[in-house]
Amino acid sequence: MTKSGLIEAVADRTPHISKKDTEIVVNTIFESMAEALKHGERIEIRGFGSFQVKIREAREGRNPKTGEPVHIAAKRTPFFKVGKELKEMVDHASQIPLPGNGGGAGSDGPG
Repeated sequence: MTKSGLIEAVADRTPHISKKDTEIVVNTIFESMAEALKHGERIEIRGFGSFQVKIREAREGRNPKTGEPVHIAAKRTPFFKVGKELKEMVDHASQIPLPGNGGGAGSDGPG
């Protein structure tokens, strides 16, 4: 699902709100979440999961092309931890084949 797909789904469920207003609401939610993470706040959405910022320490890496050591600076990165209810919902949907999977786990596809 894309952001425009999400806006479309919310607009379909809320016919009393214009699609433009729905887009503003969805954008405001994402902007608020991004701003909270930017300030180091944790976001918890019960039944869905939580977002937080994790700090990755500076480390030495290697240039894959030359093999030369490269310094990788410390950075802050967003991290999502899935909630129990969402994890269970996705797991219980495992009886349904995924698109392009051709019929479930272990399938090589058609034929």
